[in-house]
Amino acid sequence: MGIANKQVICDVLMDLAQKDKDVMVLCSDSRGSGSMAPFADAYPEQFVETGIAEQNLVSIAAGLASCGKKPVAVSPASFLSTRSMEQVKVDVAYSHNNVLLLGISGGVSYGALGMTHHSATDIATLGSIPGIRVYFPSDRLQSEVLTRAIMADNEPAYVRVGRNAVPDVYEEGNVPFEMDKATVIHEGSDIAIIACGELVKGAKDAGEELAKEGINATVIDMYCIKPIDKEAVIKAAQCGRIITVEEHSPYGGMGSMVSQIVAELGNCRVKNLTLPDAPCVTGKSGEIFAYYGLDAAGIVKTAKEMMK
Repeated sequence: MGIANKQVICDVLMDLAQKDKDVMVLCSDSRGSGSMAPFADAYPEQFVETGIAEQNLVSIAAGLASCGKKPVAVSPASFLSTRSMEQVKVDVAYSHNNVLLLGISGGVSYGALGMTHHSATDIATLGSIPGIRVYFPSDRLQSEVLTRAIMADNEPAYVRVGRNAVPDVYEEGNVPFEMDKATVIHEGSDIAIIACGELVKGAKDAGEELAKEGINATVIDMYCIKPIDKEAVIKAAQCGRIITVEEHSPYGGMGSMVSQIVAELGNCRVKNLTLPDAPCVTGKSGEIFAYYGLDAAGIVKTAKEMMK
């Protein structure tokens, strides 16, 4: 098992903050759960604690950005993407303030805490706001290069990461990355699997398992959900079959975006593997993924059914 993406992001921000005093982190009573306590301890003058006040968190971050600071607003994705949606829309996006919105413990990371703490609609909500980019990194290595890339530009973005450590998808020193371009992990011709976030590892494993059975699958890491890599989707559609895999509601997520693109082509079947349009079962993330067929075994099963 690897390292939690949020921990690596904290390490990157600490490295940047040492060189640039404009880099700031804001938390909504989330420095512990967001792995930002080391940043707060090392750079107290560059850290703001708002308490449990997500709307204030976003507005303060936007105000700091308007003064030339480079703020990162850290809060549970379930609250950041809903409770403070208006502030994201008006203070960050419409006002074009350079804020990195970091949604921690995303998807079903909170497990037993249930629907109140799950964030299964954040692509649909924040992705619908003009001017907000949406990214779901797949592992610690991609989280590092993505964070550095976002902090180096001048555009607002929402990044969602999970709560726990996740297996590595990539290797040290070998992290293929181009901003706003999907990463093709494997190229095949029989079927394409497009996944994002923590489900990319299962998609990669599924591709390897399918290869053993003579099914040659393209596997794509669509970390850049908005702007989505349309060219990568169009190329994947040449397989004639696409499976999308995401830790999100069936509505308004990555699968919906892929389906919209493919619908214009008219030559490819698409199956969206998602969380249900209902409160999820209780369990750890891996158990929930398996229950809804979002793990490697579930992806393999769906691929075989589509190949019939």
